[in-house]
Amino acid sequence: MDALKTISQNSMKAELPAFEIGDTVRIDVNIREGERERIQAFEGTVIARKGSGVGETFTVRRVSYGVGVERVFPLHSPNVKGVKVIRRGNVRRAKLYYLRGRVGKAAKVKSKIQ
Repeated sequence: MDALKTISQNSMKAELPAFEIGDTVRIDVNIREGERERIQAFEGTVIARKGSGVGETFTVRRVSYGVGVERVFPLHSPNVKGVKVIRRGNVRRAKLYYLRGRVGKAAKVKSKIQ
Protein backbone atom coordinates (compact mmCIF):
# COMPACT_ATOMS: atom_id res chain seq x y z
CA MET A 1 0.00 0.00 0.00
CA ASP A 2 2.83 2.42 0.79
CA ALA A 3 4.47 1.79 -2.59
CA LEU A 4 1.24 2.76 -4.35
CA LYS A 5 0.99 5.89 -2.24
CA THR A 6 4.55 7.00 -3.05
CA ILE A 7 4.04 6.42 -6.79
CA SER A 8 0.84 8.46 -6.79
CA GLN A 9 2.45 11.26 -4.74
CA ASN A 10 5.25 11.57 -7.29
CA SER A 11 2.76 12.12 -10.14
CA MET A 12 0.71 14.76 -8.29
CA LYS A 13 1.22 18.44 -9.04
CA ALA A 14 2.79 20.47 -6.27
CA GLU A 15 0.81 23.64 -6.92
CA LEU A 16 -2.90 23.25 -7.63
CA PRO A 17 -4.95 26.00 -9.28
CA ALA A 18 -7.56 27.57 -6.99
CA PHE A 19 -10.94 27.23 -8.71
CA GLU A 20 -14.37 26.11 -7.61
CA ILE A 21 -17.65 24.91 -9.08
CA GLY A 22 -19.33 27.64 -11.15
CA ASP A 23 -16.11 29.45 -12.05
CA THR A 24 -15.39 30.27 -15.67
CA VAL A 25 -11.89 28.97 -16.40
CA ARG A 26 -9.46 28.79 -19.31
CA ILE A 27 -7.52 25.52 -19.45
CA ASP A 28 -4.33 25.28 -21.49
CA VAL A 29 -4.19 21.73 -22.85
CA ASN A 30 -1.22 20.13 -24.57
CA ILE A 31 -2.40 18.70 -27.94
CA ARG A 32 -0.23 16.22 -29.83
CA GLU A 33 -0.80 15.94 -33.58
CA GLY A 34 1.62 13.41 -34.98
CA GLU A 35 5.11 14.75 -34.24
CA ARG A 36 3.97 18.28 -33.41
CA GLU A 37 2.79 19.56 -30.04
CA ARG A 38 0.82 22.71 -29.36
CA ILE A 39 -1.15 24.28 -26.54
CA GLN A 40 -4.88 24.81 -27.07
CA ALA A 41 -7.16 26.77 -24.75
CA PHE A 42 -10.56 25.47 -23.64
CA GLU A 43 -12.75 28.01 -21.86
CA GLY A 44 -15.96 27.20 -20.04
CA THR A 45 -17.81 26.81 -16.75
CA VAL A 46 -16.71 24.22 -14.19
CA ILE A 47 -19.77 22.06 -13.54
CA ALA A 48 -18.23 19.25 -11.47
CA ARG A 49 -15.19 18.10 -9.50
CA LYS A 50 -14.77 14.41 -8.74
CA GLY A 51 -12.40 12.14 -6.91
CA SER A 52 -9.37 12.83 -4.80
CA GLY A 53 -5.64 12.40 -4.93
CA VAL A 54 -4.02 11.60 -8.25
CA GLY A 55 -7.35 10.59 -9.83
CA GLU A 56 -9.14 13.90 -9.25
CA THR A 57 -10.98 15.25 -12.30
CA PHE A 58 -13.06 18.30 -13.17
CA THR A 59 -15.67 18.79 -15.89
CA VAL A 60 -15.84 21.99 -17.94
CA ARG A 61 -18.82 22.90 -20.13
CA ARG A 62 -19.17 25.49 -22.87
CA VAL A 63 -21.56 26.13 -25.74
CA SER A 64 -19.85 26.21 -29.13
CA TYR A 65 -21.90 27.06 -32.23
CA GLY A 66 -25.13 26.20 -30.40
CA VAL A 67 -23.89 22.78 -29.25
CA GLY A 68 -22.96 22.05 -25.64
CA VAL A 69 -19.43 20.67 -25.30
CA GLU A 70 -18.18 19.09 -22.08
CA ARG A 71 -14.66 17.91 -21.40
CA VAL A 72 -13.35 16.05 -18.38
CA PHE A 73 -9.81 17.01 -17.38
CA PRO A 74 -7.60 15.10 -14.93
CA LEU A 75 -6.35 17.70 -12.45
CA HIS A 76 -2.86 16.18 -12.10
CA SER A 77 -2.33 15.35 -15.78
CA PRO A 78 0.90 16.61 -17.40
CA ASN A 79 -1.20 17.53 -20.47
CA VAL A 80 -3.06 20.18 -18.46
CA LYS A 81 -0.51 22.99 -18.55
CA GLY A 82 -2.47 25.62 -16.66
CA VAL A 83 -5.85 26.66 -15.33
CA LYS A 84 -6.69 30.37 -15.18
CA VAL A 85 -9.84 31.67 -13.50
CA ILE A 86 -11.60 34.17 -15.76
CA ARG A 87 -14.67 34.81 -13.60
CA ARG A 88 -15.79 33.59 -10.18
CA GLY A 89 -19.26 32.06 -10.02
CA ASN A 90 -21.78 32.35 -7.21
CA VAL A 91 -23.44 28.92 -6.87
CA ARG A 92 -25.01 27.00 -4.00
CA ARG A 93 -24.53 23.41 -5.08
CA ALA A 94 -21.69 20.96 -5.72
CA LYS A 95 -22.66 19.82 -9.23
CA LEU A 96 -24.16 22.03 -11.94
CA TYR A 97 -25.58 19.31 -14.16
CA TYR A 98 -28.84 21.26 -14.44
CA LEU A 99 -27.07 23.64 -16.87
CA ARG A 100 -27.25 20.90 -19.52
CA GLY A 101 -30.98 21.46 -19.92
CA ARG A 102 -30.78 25.25 -20.08
CA VAL A 103 -30.16 27.51 -23.07
CA GLY A 104 -29.41 31.21 -23.48
CA LYS A 105 -29.44 33.47 -20.44
CA ALA A 106 -30.90 30.70 -18.26
CA ALA A 107 -27.62 28.79 -18.66
CA LYS A 108 -25.60 31.64 -17.13
CA VAL A 109 -24.03 31.42 -13.69
CA LYS A 110 -24.23 34.56 -11.56
CA SER A 111 -20.94 36.30 -10.94
CA LYS A 112 -19.51 36.58 -7.44
CA ILE A 113 -19.08 40.19 -6.32
CA GLN A 114 -15.65 40.73 -4.84
